[in-house]
Amino acid sequence: MFEVNVNGKCYKSEIDMPLMDFLRDELKITSVKNGCKEGACGTCTVIIDGKTTRACVQKLSRLEGKKIQTIEGFTERERDVFVYAFAAAGAVQCGFCIPGMVICGKCLIDQNPDPTSEDIKQAIRTNICRCTGYAKIEEGILLAAKMLRENLEIPELKQTGKVGERVCRVDAREKTLGTAKYVDDYEFEGMLYGKNVFSKYARAKVLSIDTSKALQMPGVVAVYTAKDIPGKRYIGHLAQDWPGMIDIGEETKCIGDTLAMVVAETKEQAVAAVKAVEVEYEELEPIRTPQEAAVPGAHQVHGEGFMQFGKFRIPENNLLDHEEVKRGDAETALANSKFVVEGTFHVPPQEHAFMEPETAIGLPDGDGVKVITGGQGIYDEYHEISNYLGLPMEKVRIQSAFVGGGFGGKEDMSVQHQAALCAYLTKRPVKVWLSRQESINYHPKRHAMDIYVKVGCDENGILQGMKARLTSDTGAYASLGGPVLQRACTHAGGPYNYQNMDIEGNAYYTNNPPAGAFRGFGVTQSCAAVEPLINQLAEKVGISGWEFRYRNAIRPGQSLPNGQIADEGTAMAETLEAVKEEFEKYEADPNYYVGIASAMKNAGLGVGVPDTGRCNLKVIDGKVYVRSSAAAIGQGLQTVLMQMVAETTGLAPDTIVVEHPDTKYTPDSGTTTASRQTVFAGEAAHQSSLQLKADLDKGNTLKDLEGKEYIGEFDFKSDPIGSDKPNPVSHVAYGYATQLVVIDKEGKLVKVIAAHDIGRAINPLSAEGQVEGGVAMGLGYGLTENFPLKEGVPQVKLGTIGLLKSSQMPHVETHLIEKNDPNSVAYGGKGIGEIVCCVAAPACQNAYYKKDGEFRYNYPLEDTAYRKKK
Repeated sequence: MFEVNVNGKCYKSEIDMPLMDFLRDELKITSVKNGCKEGACGTCTVIIDGKTTRACVQKLSRLEGKKIQTIEGFTERERDVFVYAFAAAGAVQCGFCIPGMVICGKCLIDQNPDPTSEDIKQAIRTNICRCTGYAKIEEGILLAAKMLRENLEIPELKQTGKVGERVCRVDAREKTLGTAKYVDDYEFEGMLYGKNVFSKYARAKVLSIDTSKALQMPGVVAVYTAKDIPGKRYIGHLAQDWPGMIDIGEETKCIGDTLAMVVAETKEQAVAAVKAVEVEYEELEPIRTPQEAAVPGAHQVHGEGFMQFGKFRIPENNLLDHEEVKRGDAETALANSKFVVEGTFHVPPQEHAFMEPETAIGLPDGDGVKVITGGQGIYDEYHEISNYLGLPMEKVRIQSAFVGGGFGGKEDMSVQHQAALCAYLTKRPVKVWLSRQESINYHPKRHAMDIYVKVGCDENGILQGMKARLTSDTGAYASLGGPVLQRACTHAGGPYNYQNMDIEGNAYYTNNPPAGAFRGFGVTQSCAAVEPLINQLAEKVGISGWEFRYRNAIRPGQSLPNGQIADEGTAMAETLEAVKEEFEKYEADPNYYVGIASAMKNAGLGVGVPDTGRCNLKVIDGKVYVRSSAAAIGQGLQTVLMQMVAETTGLAPDTIVVEHPDTKYTPDSGTTTASRQTVFAGEAAHQSSLQLKADLDKGNTLKDLEGKEYIGEFDFKSDPIGSDKPNPVSHVAYGYATQLVVIDKEGKLVKVIAAHDIGRAINPLSAEGQVEGGVAMGLGYGLTENFPLKEGVPQVKLGTIGLLKSSQMPHVETHLIEKNDPNSVAYGGKGIGEIVCCVAAPACQNAYYKKDGEFRYNYPLEDTAYRKKK
């Protein structure tokens, strides 16, 4: 018998187990989150005898006589202070890491009531946040310390919720206290646990699958294989090339392939039974790189073919997709250029490292299923699960829990379809979850690319033309490899005014983990190659990187490299003007080196793809319920929707309730991707709010309007790639950015200055947090994060990927440029979620080049203070 004291109460357990499991599973304490169970992330942090400790690595047997504290054990005053401080500071985004950060803050303040920012950086240095860039978490802890130290009253929040106000997030309280329910926090009576039997090899022929021993294991209810899938076995966004399970006689395509699903009464029993499933393989040599994939006669990863856009297709030479952006006469423009530079860059895969690993719960729902998920698009899951189970749409319901980060990595299905399958077949609730390592092995990464670029300018530094060839590793499955490649190609020209383009890209299947959407969606990759060459051209011309960009910056009325005319809200030049003083200051200071890079990024799917945002309002019990399927993954969308309603109607925030996505009553607003939801769901909310406002203006109260529903929809027609229009409209809007990265003589990060054309800041507090978090991700991509593979198998754990910690993050100075008409779509807002992480890596490349004269072509950059030369 083991006895532990938790939050002042004694509890007993007959079984020795990790403290985290005891707190979550036995005591139902949800503030302690399971982010990795490897002691690497800090989401399960608790206080033990006055010290912060990871609950996942502590066994009950080592804790007798010790006092354990979680947020549930705080005083009411402490809870209220932290809620106010974290909300007011904008410290909460996806929220999954926040309870662990609050615990660190509380422990620090108990020991040091007046901490400095440096003290706080050290206190949270072993806790990872992938969303915020840490700055606002530090501000939240500083504010909490001041309020507790000086016994300050908690101010009353006087918020109108209007557009442009620094609004506290609508979900800040639940996320700060850990009461927000992510999928893994849900429990149901009679719930079973499902676990994947994953392939041991990236490529192997499955000769046999013996489930007999597993079926005899204690608590095992069922073991399902490919033959048990009642509907279509293949899933996938655009190409149905991803088998839910690999059948006997077939080849695995990556380390993440599922061979069987074990369902048992407990997690432990499910994990044990997975090991008892006996699989006989014939190991085969994998396709490791796009170059190997493209060799004539090479093994065809998808030689059996697949469905894409409703048509059967067998790829040639493992080619998933080919993209071209051709305009003007690039060859002549380059031949006539005074200065020409060229180079081939390599950018690696990148792990999303969202703090919440994938989990889904399937529930029997009559003769159908309901699935609780944590993804980026419930209607994508709705369609795919319906096909997977062979059920009509009306027999499937998808409901979103809180989502602990995504960044694109939760666009594809991971566990949702398997949870649905297991629940449908067992007729009991089933939770399916991935361990952190399984998540790293399985979900799509940022695409690794090799990018050749040649670009030229005249004697005054005016860009003339570009030639580029991009080769993308899409991994084992298509995911969004085509659109990502397309966006890398369409944005390779950069935010400049010239039109001679010859850009081609190819994406190849390999046996590596699949690659898919990741914040920046291809632009992060092409920007990493193009912007260093822009700086090299500037050097040849004899002007600064800032001056070169200012001469070429796209301005209203001019044509972008893709032919679209820049609208009046275009503020690329203004982003440069915002950083000019800091650029010149650091250029003149011999103790520092300043790197510069710029970018543009679309909002919306664009390029002729149907693109609709939807948001309905319904009056229930005197309040307005805001209903959209648009996924809130930490970017603050629910707060944006509340602001749209408040701004349009004049209603107070406390009369507005933003609901979670649910296919039963929230309309399809598409996936949270392409920086689109602020514009599309936001404008849809504006449209439905106008209808409500019309009723309110007639003298009706909300009580009078009980039960009435208002339908809001916004779509935008764009022109496809290759349009014969002289100036096609590719996207509803573009955001523009310039970032400076400052390093010192030792090569350490000192400061980042980030200027972003945001159109209009719907919520400046939230937008700043997006910039800071995106900068952190961009710095990691440029300096510290790597994702090595061996025979298609990832060679990293969460703790070795190289995620930036709070103690490594420099100060980020943010400039939000607002130039859009406030009466335009979505009150002038542009999406900022993606562009923020596209710029820091090439700015780092420029800073280190200025430091040591070495022009680096590979990322993460080698021979820096953060990464030794191989």
